[in-house]
Amino acid sequence: MPKSSAAARARKIKLILFDVDGVLTDGKIWIFPAPGVQPSGTQQSVLEKSATHGGQGGFGLHSTSLIEAKGFHAHDGTAISLARLAGIKTGIITKRISETVALRARDLKMDHVYQGIQDKASVFAQILEKDGIAAAEAAFVGDDVIDLPAMRKCGLAIAVKNARPEVKAEAHWVTSHAGGDGAARDAVEYILKAQGRWKQMVEEYISERS
Repeated sequence: MPKSSAAARARKIKLILFDVDGVLTDGKIWIFPAPGVQPSGTQQSVLEKSATHGGQGGFGLHSTSLIEAKGFHAHDGTAISLARLAGIKTGIITKRISETVALRARDLKMDHVYQGIQDKASVFAQILEKDGIAAAEAAFVGDDVIDLPAMRKCGLAIAVKNARPEVKAEAHWVTSHAGGDGAARDAVEYILKAQGRWKQMVEEYISERS
């Protein structure tokens, strides 16, 4: 993929999709004993979804006695808000299933949340059809080889600083920060600056919270 065209590609973006582990987080997965309370509501549905993978490894815990926790960066949360102000939709496509991710996505009002997904390219195509967006108008931010099928189909493929070499080799642009340390902020900022809207969105964000 020619990296010289990254800015031109960024000017077309109307949708940004992110992997989670290693992109919105630093890739570490923390597992803790859960309090002795039966899950309900959203948590129950997430656990039930995890169970549908029939014990396959790497999809997350189906357990009422353990909690899978992840750490998110506040700068990335601000980035999602800035993208929303700019009218750019956001979403996640991740293989693992975690209540922590569901809660974070809901808190940030992300438009698309797909967990337990191994074939990310197919879900990517479904999102485009649902939103009526062309592939050239979508960006995907990834870090590992499972992200490559979706990155190869999008208009702007972004690799985080800590991405595997194979992913960086096929990306149009690489963030200056690692996953979980502001990489998503880098991606959103790059796109908004390419579109000439960065300063305006920052001012609107400040005004909205004043």
